[in-house]
Amino acid sequence: MRVVIAGAGNVGTSIAKELSSNGHSVLLIEKESDVIATHQIPQVEYLLADACELESLELAKLDTCDVAIAATGDDKANLVHSLLAKTEFGVPRTVSRVNHPANEWMFNDLWGVDVMVSTPRLIGALVEEAVTVGDLVRLFSFRSGNANLVEMTLPAQSPRIGVKVEDLEFPGDCVLVCILRNAISQAPQPQTILEPNDELLFVCDPSFEPELAQYLMPKTETVCGGEAEANQ
Repeated sequence: MRVVIAGAGNVGTSIAKELSSNGHSVLLIEKESDVIATHQIPQVEYLLADACELESLELAKLDTCDVAIAATGDDKANLVHSLLAKTEFGVPRTVSRVNHPANEWMFNDLWGVDVMVSTPRLIGALVEEAVTVGDLVRLFSFRSGNANLVEMTLPAQSPRIGVKVEDLEFPGDCVLVCILRNAISQAPQPQTILEPNDELLFVCDPSFEPELAQYLMPKTETVCGGEAEANQ
């Protein structure tokens, strides 16, 4: 796979190192000459140019790459690079870094972004996932498919404890894709029985997330100053 990365800072360089170590062909584009350190990753190609200019991207042969990654520290530059990669060069897959959460709403297919990566959101989700039991946590959003990767650590009081996977009736199009048990991941099998503290990972349409949370761990509702148990 050929990958072009805009931005040779710490983020771009780390991505390039990881991809190249996995056998992929990587080209880093950077406009600041003092940022480029070719000795760090000898197997990676470097291009001293502006990743937001058509001429630079033509020089990089962007039309031959499989994935374009915008990893600069400037959200405007990342948006422009993604848009040019998608509309002018027909890159199959674009991934763009979001530096400021307030700009997330712009990183969508209208700007040529297939996958948005927001570091603050990811860190926040991982913190929630690490400390939250019994609540549904959104880990990642798949822009192109209108679906999210969500997780719940199943508490002991969940009515689904002791139930086989084949007997579970998840709402809508929610799909259980993985169970993490004792730090070991396993594919859910029909005869797998849910246990307390199982970490369940789902791919789910956002509109069904409340129903999924209620199905896995019904919450009590306050009625006229008292509590009434939700249907299980």
